[in-house]
Amino acid sequence: MASESTVTTCYRHPKVESHVRCTRCDRYICPDCMREAAVGHQCVECVREGARSIRQARTVFGGRITTAPVLTYSLIALNVLVYLGELARPAIVDRFAMLGAVLRGPDGGHYLWQYPYPPELHAEGVVGGQWERLLTGAFLHLPPTQGTFGILHIVMNMVSLWNIGRVVEAQLGRVRYLALYLLSALGGSVLVLLLAPGSPAVGASGAIFGLGAAYYVMARRLGADMGTVNRFMAGLLVWLLISAGLTSWQGHLGGLLAGAVVTLVYAYVPRGPRRGTVQAAACAGLLILLVLLTVGKVTALTRG
Repeated sequence: MASESTVTTCYRHPKVESHVRCTRCDRYICPDCMREAAVGHQCVECVREGARSIRQARTVFGGRITTAPVLTYSLIALNVLVYLGELARPAIVDRFAMLGAVLRGPDGGHYLWQYPYPPELHAEGVVGGQWERLLTGAFLHLPPTQGTFGILHIVMNMVSLWNIGRVVEAQLGRVRYLALYLLSALGGSVLVLLLAPGSPAVGASGAIFGLGAAYYVMARRLGADMGTVNRFMAGLLVWLLISAGLTSWQGHLGGLLAGAVVTLVYAYVPRGPRRGTVQAAACAGLLILLVLLTVGKVTALTRG
């Protein structure tokens, strides 16, 4: 019979006798604390520490590999919820649509921008301090009563987001994908401000055109069959031309350009420990540029 001094116990359960050691930390572990390893058994703490030290697989663009396009689903849900809000309160569109500069009179009507403006009118839009319109307009869509286009506006955009977004999100990961989406939406709004400040604009099309540009750049980077990709881009550009008479082509073009710039950085920054930092800095640089363009245009409008 072994003496009491030679009895070994589990380091987590001192009252449980144990004769098995963890292969990593060499501590005694009982059956409840054993985790099967490639060689022998490990304790729960070593298994947990090992899991933290394993590098997660990433795509060519630096994004973490995801199993489901959760962000794309969330964006679609958000757009649909906002649309239902529009149906309940149509005034939401008038208040939060992308609008650069107009004048509103005491009768509630809109007037063309002029500066200086009569005291009975007041500035409305980004020039009036409503900077949130630069993003909120990207989550609004034309109401069903808006001509023949009507509800097709949100239906076409959400179908496009479903088809393109899932592919782009899988390659970029959620953080890079969200930055791309928002910067594309913002880029579209800024171009509307620069070229058509008096025209209201709504729709996720600017962000979706940015995703389309990302799809093209990623396909080139991955060496994919460009035949299908080129046909897709041709259709996108045709829609850009058609949209000139239906919605804001400026928003579409601005989103396309912003999305292309962001994805080019994602795709061609060399791999390394600083790749994520460089990509984030490029996104921040584009954001600063868009803000400066906005400030410059607002300043020009308010100086006459």
